[in-house]
Amino acid sequence: MAPRGRPRPSAPLQVLLFLNGWYSATFFFLEAFVFVYKALLLPYPVSNLALDLLLLFLYLGTEAIRIFFGSKGNLCRRKLPLSIGLALTVPAAVMAIYYLLLQTYALRLEAILSAILLLFYTLELLLGSLALVSFSSRNSY
Repeated sequence: MAPRGRPRPSAPLQVLLFLNGWYSATFFFLEAFVFVYKALLLPYPVSNLALDLLLLFLYLGTEAIRIFFGSKGNLCRRKLPLSIGLALTVPAAVMAIYYLLLQTYALRLEAILSAILLLFYTLELLLGSLALVSFSSRNSY
């Protein structure tokens, strides 16, 4: 029988955040190499390349902060950090959609990588929302 009191952290959410951290790093490096490939072989306008690279670094910063707050909020069973992590999922998903649909040259590899990233975000939003409801529905001591 589980003891009453504070709710437990969501193990599936924590595993998903951990895996998403590794996947985000992989996504960043693969996307950077793809930009080098596109800059060398395709007639890529310099201003568009600069914008895409700037958004890639912005994505990396947003993703690191999002995963930190999501993980911290889940493990400490705190609503505010988890809410911040869930809120930062929206701009991260918008950047993933940009790399999926809106960049100058979108390769099939980038489409697959972005689609997997959007799947991660969908699952994390679902599990994070359930954890947030769990943390809110019980008394916190």
